[in-house]
Amino acid sequence: MEEVIRSITDPELLSQIERVVPFHGYLSTGVFVGIQIYNIARRRLGFPEGERLFVTCETSSCMPDAFQVLGGCTIGNKGLRIENLGKMAATISRRAPRDAKRVNGIRIVLDPAKTATYPRLHSWYMNIDKVPHEVAISDLIRAEDGVYTWEMVDLEVPEKPEKRTAVCQSCGESFVLKADERICKSCPQRSKKSIEICSAGIR
Repeated sequence: MEEVIRSITDPELLSQIERVVPFHGYLSTGVFVGIQIYNIARRRLGFPEGERLFVTCETSSCMPDAFQVLGGCTIGNKGLRIENLGKMAATISRRAPRDAKRVNGIRIVLDPAKTATYPRLHSWYMNIDKVPHEVAISDLIRAEDGVYTWEMVDLEVPEKPEKRTAVCQSCGESFVLKADERICKSCPQRSKKSIEICSAGIR
């Protein structure tokens, strides 16, 4: 991997890798895809590096970590949403102005019709063969934006709901209300698991 990183001449990309790798643990192909998608969005939407974004990531594997570090968006600050559709795709937008109802964004996907031009990368992407990260990333460096497809999207800004809490009548723990329920969501699930365990023990 050191040889691959040495082949990168863009100091900004090297800086991004240096920041993302310690957070993720290593330079995976998915993380590198996330970095490239972030950079495409930055050029198309015109935001400066370091600006906090809103990102919906369509996979939970590797890719989201790039957005957390570079876009300052996490699940905790509500800037990162995971819709685990199993796709190497993300929708990115800037923060909406106060009282705005809609905001411009961009959805970017690693396009299998385009990765086909790079057989080793395509084999990794389509899980045809075991391809080392170094090899797939080398192809991504060469391809740059050429293996991605994107479209501008008009996104609705969701209203921030009023936070209401209650004490569960079953377990006695405090929980955030979604409607007017009296029992927290985990109590029926715990009961169901208990029944399943008991049933599994009967032979």
